Amino acid sequence: MSPIAHTVSLGDRAYEVRIGNGVSQEAVTRAAAERAKGRVVVTVTSPGVQKALPTLVKALAEHGPVIITQADGETAKSSAELARIWEGLATANMGRDGTVIALGGGVVGDLAGFAAASYLRGVSFIQIPTTLLAMVDSSVGGKTGINLPQGKNLAGAFHQPQVVLADTQVLQGLPVREFSAGVAEIIKYGLLGDSALLAKLENAGRLTWNHPELAAIILRCVEMKANIVAKDERETAESNGRALLNLGHTFGHAIEAVAGYGTYLHGEAIAIGLSMAATLSEDLGFLSAAQVKKVNDVLALNALPVRLTKPLMAEDLLAAMRRDKKTRSGALRFIVMHQLGTAVTQDNVPESSVRKALVACGAV
Repeated sequence: MSPIAHTVSLGDRAYEVRIGNGVSQEAVTRAAAERAKGRVVVTVTSPGVQKALPTLVKALAEHGPVIITQADGETAKSSAELARIWEGLATANMGRDGTVIALGGGVVGDLAGFAAASYLRGVSFIQIPTTLLAMVDSSVGGKTGINLPQGKNLAGAFHQPQVVLADTQVLQGLPVREFSAGVAEIIKYGLLGDSALLAKLENAGRLTWNHPELAAIILRCVEMKANIVAKDERETAESNGRALLNLGHTFGHAIEAVAGYGTYLHGEAIAIGLSMAATLSEDLGFLSAAQVKKVNDVLALNALPVRLTKPLMAEDLLAAMRRDKKTRSGALRFIVMHQLGTAVTQDNVPESSVRKALVACGAV
């Protein structure tokens, strides 16, 4: 089947997100063409991806150096790893006409993208997302960055890729847990803005890499994110806008930080965050108990957690939320659901309601 695609409309920085079996090979063709012009191409990947996709890594290595992160997972999104990649680009003599290829999940995409955004004040980069989560969310929209000890993604830049190549074939080798983590972001899109997508997820059964509707579901998520990004690329809208994509993330990022990065996969933390956001929305009078159950049921259908696996202190989670970059003037800001499929930004949420949502999902 031919690839399907959607264009992220950002004027002269517009680019395609191409989805289909085998589209990652297009990166090899592009790398060969750039090298033929005398330009430097450097691929950034991780140990896990190198092991899972040795043929693709070897093909890209024929056209330029490959930098492998020193670890898989969130710990790679560090200032030390960023500096190591900068030095690798400099060693390769990359000029402003060079290209960085990010081959990996959201961590590699964020890290390599930030390196591309900041090296020589910006060089081109290509995203080849290798996880479902990265395909439907982090590879699209130009957010790049690293974590600091104080919180997730606190340093970064907006830097749009040349193209995103979402090769569904690579998902075949993705661990089941990793695949399920990506489904959390798909569910998020249904909850924040597409009740029809949510209904499809309820009726589709558990998603798998070879599910007949997966490519179309990925495309729908990309369309939704692209439309939001085109209207509010840098998340500056006073309300709604790109901030809606953070549904469940204020909770989820706090869970990751307090539990320790790597304890939960990002999508697992977001799944619990979505359950917390639903509970918060109920406490604020927007959702019914039956609707909260529906959220939890579709998460559980895809083997995602809706409660903390081990209790965390509510006070620690609240402290992490106060450090989150999504706060405004020191006040907590949340994305809440007025209905399933309709989300809005909400300022000045009572801390008692937030605490109640935390405790309902296993905090103490």
